[in-house]
Amino acid sequence: MIEQFREKRIGVIMGGTSMEREVSLKSGEAILKALKNLGYKAETVVVGKDALNEITEKKIDVAFLALHGGWGEDGRIQAVLEFMKIPYTGSGVVASALAMNKPKAKAVFIQSGIPTPKYCPAISEEFVFEEMKFDLPLVVKPSSEGSTVGVSIVRKREEFKAALEKAKQYDDLPMVEEYIAGQELTCGVLDNEPLEVVEVVPRSGFYDYKAKYQPGQSEYKVPAPISKEVRERIQELSKKAYDSLHCKGGARVDFRLHPERGAFVLEINTIPGMTERSLLPMSAKAVGIGFEELVERILKSALVAKK
Repeated sequence: MIEQFREKRIGVIMGGTSMEREVSLKSGEAILKALKNLGYKAETVVVGKDALNEITEKKIDVAFLALHGGWGEDGRIQAVLEFMKIPYTGSGVVASALAMNKPKAKAVFIQSGIPTPKYCPAISEEFVFEEMKFDLPLVVKPSSEGSTVGVSIVRKREEFKAALEKAKQYDDLPMVEEYIAGQELTCGVLDNEPLEVVEVVPRSGFYDYKAKYQPGQSEYKVPAPISKEVRERIQELSKKAYDSLHCKGGARVDFRLHPERGAFVLEINTIPGMTERSLLPMSAKAVGIGFEELVERILKSALVAKK
């Protein structure tokens, strides 16, 4: 047990108002169970639109964040907790805001020498194809959503308009990204150290919301069937991406591995899912870190100064 938290009331903050609310509730319940098994005084704090009052009413001493998507991962709840002087798990305000906004995160990646697919704002069809000279296929996605919500792979130009409208349901200015063919890989990072690389093989060929959260829709290969050199490269890039945004605690970096061009960082998730099918626990378990140890180590990040 972490001595500083022995007598503290730990609130597992879950729910939120994003499209990922249900996943957040499942993550939160799994975390709560682990904390109680470890002997901590933990309780749930289910938040909605009135998070400030909901957190205040619970009179918690420490916040374990299990929120996914906007409001949970974009720095706003972190700013509220800083204002309330409540220590919290994971990344700070700036790191959370940068990671949640994919174009901003990708700009940092490029500045840090981290390969990431070519991208641009989805201003219009003409801008994307005539001005920016994008080839097909390409990906249209909201700039600040998680769990592949609102994402489309466009293989024919006539599909672009519908894909843009779909993304605009979640974001005023979506983005376009070069489609990278190859393996779907992910790698957890915990306390600045990369974990094991996991390959995700969705049965539909596209790792969308259904493939992520419905049982039997995806196959997971742990460790990923890749060479030692590629594994080390993925782990190196995961740590570099985590460091470039000044992340803390547990995070997950998602990749596409092209057979000839190598690995590309798609994004970094600062509050990854913690359900029975979640990728961070898989990545951690493969290096000998069980679920309860993972939860406790993430809890310890509440003691770390944030940026």
